Amino acid sequence: MNWDQIKGKWMQFKGKAKEQWGDLTDDDLDRIDGNRDQLLGRIQERYGIAKEEAERQIDAWSRRV
Repeated sequence: MNWDQIKGKWMQFKGKAKEQWGDLTDDDLDRIDGNRDQLLGRIQERYGIAKEEAERQIDAWSRRV
C-alpha cells in the first residue's frame, strides 16, 4: 500500500502501527496523524535506532498492511 493511502486512512491503520511498534503511545499515533516523517522520528526516538533501520521497518510494514 502506498503512503498516501495509509495517510488517508490513518485512523484505521493506527491499531496496526501500535501492534508493530508497541512502544508508541496513543498520543504519539494521534500526533503522527499519518505523517511518514513523524512516524520515522518517533520510531527512532522510542527504539533508539538509526534512520535507515526505521525507514526499513516502515517500508516493510507499509507493504504488509
